[in-house]
Amino acid sequence: MGNNLKYFELNTGAKIPSIALGTYATPPHIVVAAIKLGYRHIDCAHIYQNEKQIGQVLKQLFEEGVVKREELFITSKLWNYDHEAEDVPKALDRTLADLQLDYLDLYLIHSPVKEKKGPVNNAFEKFLPPDIPGTWKAMEALYDSGKVRAIGVSNLSTKKLQDLSEVACVLPAVNQVECHPMWQQEKLHKFCESKGIHLTGYTKLGTQCPEANGGILEEPVLSLVAEKLGKSRAKIALRWSIQMGHSILTITSREEMLKENLDLFDWSIPEDLISKFSEIKQVKFVKGMSIVHEKSAGYKTLEELWDGEL
Repeated sequence: MGNNLKYFELNTGAKIPSIALGTYATPPHIVVAAIKLGYRHIDCAHIYQNEKQIGQVLKQLFEEGVVKREELFITSKLWNYDHEAEDVPKALDRTLADLQLDYLDLYLIHSPVKEKKGPVNNAFEKFLPPDIPGTWKAMEALYDSGKVRAIGVSNLSTKKLQDLSEVACVLPAVNQVECHPMWQQEKLHKFCESKGIHLTGYTKLGTQCPEANGGILEEPVLSLVAEKLGKSRAKIALRWSIQMGHSILTITSREEMLKENLDLFDWSIPEDLISKFSEIKQVKFVKGMSIVHEKSAGYKTLEELWDGEL
């Protein structure tokens, strides 16, 4: 595996940039700065409630000649209350209108959770029995239409992804999940690799977790490798991901960090230090407690939601 790794090839033949700018709570000026610095993958979602602002930014950058549409890889995601087959194309059209685009490079089912539209009396009442295959069939129709160049999923366990793969006409191109040195997703990684499904990892490197006695950046192995290579612990965590074959989402509201997060390609972590990562205690940070309930028509327990991958 070479040191470059600026792109990975999807099972559609398209190339996905290895670093994406995540846009959850990201100010528009950060998106502008990121694209001007060289970011070419912008990861959006309807539920982030900022696709209209991002659309205005993209239109401005296209008009100014800063970047061409075909030079960008734009991802968005279908939210939980749009899982019904008739709602899927409407949701895509809304996202395309908000982003002022004719097509998406990648459209993901944001989560395996299905919700009702509109208000409910109790939070658990909004959840419906999931129907991932039914929603996926509607996603396949979008792929066939050409409005999306690739389709995928997010937050699916190995079992849920395997079940979907057995009935899908079009295999997911991507599964976007929590993945970092403290939650390496080895089982899911191997399954995705066996099926030609690319894994994209998300995390907030500064997140604190009581079970982990701190956060990712407090992990001693990261500190050791960072000291030996003369790099920051954040860079070590990000470089580990792309060396494992995962593209990564980076999220920041600081322009100076945008440039820092791009400094991953003219160096690598040697094999003797990569092996140290197997010593790291594994802790899942994103559990989804708010989307399980014993009275829910959807997932009643975390075990059901993640199929034991906890």
